[in-house]
Amino acid sequence: MPINLSKGQKVDLTKGNPGLSKILVGLGWDVNAFDSGVDFDLDAAAFMINASGKCPTEKEFVFYGNLEHASGSVKHLGDNLTGEGEGDDEQIVVDLAKVPANVERIAFTVTIYDAESRNQNFGQVSNAYIHIQDMSTDTDLIRYDLGEDFSIETAIVVGELYRHNGEWKFNAIGSGFQGGLAALCGHYGIEVA
Repeated sequence: MPINLSKGQKVDLTKGNPGLSKILVGLGWDVNAFDSGVDFDLDAAAFMINASGKCPTEKEFVFYGNLEHASGSVKHLGDNLTGEGEGDDEQIVVDLAKVPANVERIAFTVTIYDAESRNQNFGQVSNAYIHIQDMSTDTDLIRYDLGEDFSIETAIVVGELYRHNGEWKFNAIGSGFQGGLAALCGHYGIEVA
């Protein structure tokens, strides 16, 4: 049975699971497309952040346009264009043992593709969640349901893995941004065209 987290809650991942190395980060959501009459395309991404709180280069930004970090530590399993069906809509695999030493945190985000031109926001999205699964046992370790706190935001930092005293922890963040992916990239030091 996974631990259900609330916003702002932090939990140890590796301390209680000493053999934990490969995890699956699954993100899911439901949308009400009738609100805008246009399909929703939500995108999950991972920002690999150093001590300064920024991505060292754009290569530490793993998303539908850059599916795998050079270290092999973070791998996006592909873009889901509709979010239809049950279960995870997008998944990211993290191999904790391979994460480069200069990466202190990995932030998991969800953005709405083309939100402005499609007149869409997270107020039209429901049942958004993140869960982390131990890939060696297929056991769900934690789950965080975001709730319906967002109305005008077009990007959300869902949560982040971070190193603390040699162990990995997870922080349920759930903070929204306006300005979609461009705003998130700016926040994490990635230049956007």
